[in-house]
Amino acid sequence: MASHIGRRNFLAALGGAAAASPLAARAQQAGKLPTIGFLGANPSIESQRVAAFVQRLRELGWIDGRDLAIEYRWAEGRNERYAENAAEFVRLKVDVIVTQATPATLAAKQATAVIPIVFAATSDPVGTALVASLARPGGNITGLANQTSDTAGKKLELLREAVPDLRRLAIMANVGNPASVLEMGEVQTAARTLGLEVTTSEIRRAEDIAPAFEALKERADAL
Repeated sequence: MASHIGRRNFLAALGGAAAASPLAARAQQAGKLPTIGFLGANPSIESQRVAAFVQRLRELGWIDGRDLAIEYRWAEGRNERYAENAAEFVRLKVDVIVTQATPATLAAKQATAVIPIVFAATSDPVGTALVASLARPGGNITGLANQTSDTAGKKLELLREAVPDLRRLAIMANVGNPASVLEMGEVQTAARTLGLEVTTSEIRRAEDIAPAFEALKERADAL
């Protein structure tokens, strides 16, 4: 279940930058539209999210190319590109940055303490130091959290229902994502409480996934 972080939201950030600000109005008159920087992982896997984002903006009266401009930048499987793309948004002086997931949001936060940042979803924004607290995020950043690290115990309960004789558990996680590292730790703690033997596989690149599965053969009852 998603948690709303604070009272600030995308409309406040964008509206403040575009509708209510005389400076923004003058910029529009000069030919510069208020600009959103959309920082994502991959256009193919996020196409539905982008479509929903653009559609909701349209429903609220914000038409891309007429009332605002959207600049898209993608990591394409390379985490270091998040930082490069976030730095580019700062150079472009976008009015607000919209991010998806923890790595993109961390890169945006490290790039600017001034431009408003709205994250569409992160796992544990407090645990990854994105925000000070859920009630008072502080700084220039807010958004939605799915708090998946809090569900570690429940995941294992479901897994034990599916595999009643579960003894050996494998955990595979993308260690390039701080939220995944936190979640892996929560699962390890819950597993040891249940007396399970734990094997971990740390994924850093897509190429690591197949060898990790191969290495787990005969070593785990569930993943």
